[in-house]
Amino acid sequence: MQRTVLIGSLSLAMLACAAPAERAPLPPLPEKVTAMPYAELLTRARSQASLANDAFYVDKWPELEEAARGLEQTSRFLAKADDVPTKHKDNLTESARALGKEATKLREAATAKDVKRATIAMTAINHKVRDLRLAP
Repeated sequence: MQRTVLIGSLSLAMLACAAPAERAPLPPLPEKVTAMPYAELLTRARSQASLANDAFYVDKWPELEEAARGLEQTSRFLAKADDVPTKHKDNLTESARALGKEATKLREAATAKDVKRATIAMTAINHKVRDLRLAP
């Protein structure tokens, strides 16, 4: 009985210490801005914001800079998206422009390794991406 409890405890401890799986890289967007589905671009922006957040917390500045570049590109595509929900149709261009501006600020902060500016930009990006969500 004690042996079973010991083996079970060790197994749980090993599982708890396992590193999280690496995220699959996002497929690149085409060079030319073309219309793509809104939901696909929103999912991409959320993934990039999450990758940026993860890189920021462990001071992986080059990865943060790359995620910010990806967000800049995604924001350009968002402005031309297809199948835009009704609640976003009127202000999508402005929202996409604002997301791109914040992504540029994040990239510049990552290049300078400026934690305060990166924090401000990350907060704004997360708010903007959340505001663009499909659900009310």
